[in-house]
Amino acid sequence: MNTNNIQKVNYQKILDKITDKIEKKCAEGENRPALFLHACCAPCSSYVLEYLTKYFKITIFYYNPNITPETEYTKRVKELQRFIHEAGYEEDVTFVEGDYDPQVFFDMARGMEDLPERGLRCYHCYALRMEEAAKKAAEMGADYFSTTLSISPHKNAQWINEIGEKLADKYGVKHLPSDFKKKGGYLRSIALSEEYHLYRQDYCGCVFSKRDSEVPKQTNSVIKIAPTPTRMLNNI
Repeated sequence: MNTNNIQKVNYQKILDKITDKIEKKCAEGENRPALFLHACCAPCSSYVLEYLTKYFKITIFYYNPNITPETEYTKRVKELQRFIHEAGYEEDVTFVEGDYDPQVFFDMARGMEDLPERGLRCYHCYALRMEEAAKKAAEMGADYFSTTLSISPHKNAQWINEIGEKLADKYGVKHLPSDFKKKGGYLRSIALSEEYHLYRQDYCGCVFSKRDSEVPKQTNSVIKIAPTPTRMLNNI
């Protein structure tokens, strides 16, 4: 695929249009729509919740079978629950924890263990977690589903949104487009993490990201993000 021909989409502008419409409808007396939001960790969720609770009634869905060891997984779960409580979101945010089975992730990653971070294995990992969120959102009758993943400068927002649109068609629930790092979102998440003393992990979560994070910086090469794996999109 020729990446020079790929047109970049401003997902933040699309989200702005959606939230503007919701704000007008709420001002006219309509209830906030229900958003089923996949969350990867407390720091990434901090700004996203601050931003979106004005427009949505949120169910935050912690589904991350990629995270190992289990002690790390449990630490991140508890930190997210603590943030929701201490930030005063309990009236607007319902916390739901998905099944934790790391074997699901390892089965997905089979054959891609040696790929670098931000490559095809990560794409499949986004799709794995987002598909579970879309499925649950449809079961619960949510108006939208989305994920906090796009707040990270290390995550490919184009992939995340393309996956989301495919899953929206598959499960019949609208995908809320996002690039939460925009409008100072990533910097705000850092500030909120400091304010609430949130645990900020130094690797994404899986054993492979931990492995790559431990490679001395001077030996790291620049990792280029590949174009969207069309064959994967077609299989969602």
